[in-house]
Amino acid sequence: MRPNPHLAALAAALLMATSLQPAFARSAREEISPAEERLFPFDANIPGCQEAKVLEELSSQFAEKESQYWNSSLTIVGFDHIERTAWRPWGLDFYPRRFCSATATTSDGVRRKVDYSVREGLGLVGATWGVEFCVHGLDRNLAYAYATACREARP
Repeated sequence: MRPNPHLAALAAALLMATSLQPAFARSAREEISPAEERLFPFDANIPGCQEAKVLEELSSQFAEKESQYWNSSLTIVGFDHIERTAWRPWGLDFYPRRFCSATATTSDGVRRKVDYSVREGLGLVGATWGVEFCVHGLDRNLAYAYATACREARP
């Protein structure tokens, strides 16, 4: 009896496919170590969206930016509807960041949406956390910062 060449080719292809399957089943993302396991690790210990020190830092940076760059005395006088929108949305191997949104009331009485993130390593010399933010309607340098409607401040 003569072996069927088509069956032999099919068997060889099946054998090769099953032996390679673990390599295909594993993604590159799984092979990357979390940021906490790096030589100079992050600890992912950053404050929450609603914590007073985060909101104070955001308010302070906002007032400073308004004063220095836009010759404005506008400040944030309060926050509500604070919520976390994402935590480490791109995976464990990126440096820890928490994305948030809130409604801020500014000193002119207008309520505006604020998108912000609390990120590890953004503080003084990268030693602590920091805040980046965009206030909707007040992102005056659209081309350089967060683009239209603060799109780049969100995950």
